[in-house]
Amino acid sequence: MARSRSSSTTFRYINPAYYLKRPKRLALLFIVFVFATFFFWDRQTLVRDHQEEISKLNEEVMQLRNLLEDLKNGRVMPGEKMKSSGKGGHAAENMDSPDNILDAQRREKVKDAMLHAWSSYEKYAWGHDELQPQSKNGVDSFGGLGATLIDSLDTLYIMGLDEQFQRAREWVANSLDFNKNYDASVFETTIRVVGGLLSTYDLSGDKLFLEKAQDIADRLLPAWNTESGIPYNIINLAHGKPHNPGWTGGDSILADSGTEQLEFIALSQRTGDPKYQQKVENVILELNKTFPDDGLLPIYINPHKGTTSYSTITFGAMGDSFYEYLLKVWIQGNRTAAVSHYR
Repeated sequence: MARSRSSSTTFRYINPAYYLKRPKRLALLFIVFVFATFFFWDRQTLVRDHQEEISKLNEEVMQLRNLLEDLKNGRVMPGEKMKSSGKGGHAAENMDSPDNILDAQRREKVKDAMLHAWSSYEKYAWGHDELQPQSKNGVDSFGGLGATLIDSLDTLYIMGLDEQFQRAREWVANSLDFNKNYDASVFETTIRVVGGLLSTYDLSGDKLFLEKAQDIADRLLPAWNTESGIPYNIINLAHGKPHNPGWTGGDSILADSGTEQLEFIALSQRTGDPKYQQKVENVILELNKTFPDDGLLPIYINPHKGTTSYSTITFGAMGDSFYEYLLKVWIQGNRTAAVSHYR
């Protein structure tokens, strides 16, 4: 009998007559139904809107890539693509206006300036990090990693300088060697070399540049092998031994430790290997443990304890790019946690 009563008690809650006899419970049930309906409807709408937005962005990326190829091959001048596709509204009808002609002239002047600088680099400093324009000598201020060449790859590609780009690509393929007994700045090598190679890969789709970016990133990774995950700022590219400069008292520098996130997250996204992203995101998480209310961090950080040292705070050298990258990482991944302290 007890089992029968329990069963009947359970089933009475799904019997409409139970609620019709109790108006308050009927009203409560209706309210719950309305809220549940709106919740699931809104969720489906958000998912659908997100999918549509992703689809539109993918279409725009393909259009831009096609336009870039047309520009490189001389098949179309800037603005003509907009005319033929019927896009651009009023602006598309005025591509031959004096302002647009002036823009085209300025574009050619910029391209001429690039050719002048690049030709000098090719002639006097090919494969070196920098050209000294007055002495016409090449110098290796970044360990002989071809910093100028790698930094210029995406510019050459965008400007349609195909011959120059192909010569630079051949140098990367045949002469770029990261196995150097050189104490490299993790920060400088990341933004110049890893970043330069990744941007060129994104533009060209040539996996050579992605493979090279992964090679140098793997050589930088041991810098993050500290108790706290805050990286050392210097690492030897040949044997992988990291350290900090003596003048910091053994501490890591805020800007140097917090300005690798963009490139390493992008590398994980393109290779499918999460280790790069995990290393650099852990830095933000570690700093968040002792984050001050005003959002201003001292520029010296103990890599073993993860705590800040001294009291110097600045938006200038040694601090600036940390704050810059917080915003850029948020834009890159739409993850507001990294910059929540600055909102």
